[in-house]
Amino acid sequence: MIDLANFERGKKYRGHYKRDLAALQDRLERILVAHIVQDRSAVIMLEGWDAAGKGGIIERLVAKWDQRHYEVYPIAAPSAEEKAHDFLWRFETRLPQPGNIAIFDRSWYGRVLVERVEGYATKEEWRRSYDEINAFEAGLSERGITLIKLFVHTTQAVQDKRLKERIETPWKRWKTGLDDFRNRAKRPAYLDAMHDMFARTDTGGAPWFVVDGNDKKAARMTALDHIADLLEAAVDMTPPPLDPEVAAAARAAGVV
Repeated sequence: MIDLANFERGKKYRGHYKRDLAALQDRLERILVAHIVQDRSAVIMLEGWDAAGKGGIIERLVAKWDQRHYEVYPIAAPSAEEKAHDFLWRFETRLPQPGNIAIFDRSWYGRVLVERVEGYATKEEWRRSYDEINAFEAGLSERGITLIKLFVHTTQAVQDKRLKERIETPWKRWKTGLDDFRNRAKRPAYLDAMHDMFARTDTGGAPWFVVDGNDKKAARMTALDHIADLLEAAVDMTPPPLDPEVAAAARAAGVV
């Protein structure tokens, strides 16, 4: 059982952050290349509290990635068109093609989190959604899509500190809205929903990985290292061979 109270230490990152991050990003760059040349695809999904640091993790994840082979989807309230379909439809339509990676900043778990707590879904709807989500995620595996599920956790005190910083920094104010404070006021209800979510969807084929987000640097390194490990396990990391015709053309041009 996942208990978020076990992810609140906020332990500082003790390594050389810039050097270690650069090395990890080089590794992630090679991993994306392996996905491209082997036509493998993956979905990386991040959930967590407002101001937990999901955006900072994503920014550093894709820093050295080829923009043609990944897409970041920031998930907000569904559009009128999306509401006309099953709640999973808008995610099905964004699944990656072979050789690409899709990153979801929030996800289908909104059904059993915000829609549950805020009353946008009926009890029957959100309860039924656990089985629908598990089936959806099992289907990803059957289609050869690697799924990585991260939850970034922070204490109330850390969240408040970051919300305060956003409000007091003019060019960060756009990141914070009324929803942040409405959600904050319902933290106990969200915690109940989160623990139900973990209990019902932390499966062998699609396990959750919780990141202690109380120290940003440690959180970023923990998240990226976990992502790299799982993506790397899904592909052959042997460097791709040089195309013989390209080699011959290079020799003819005197390049090599």
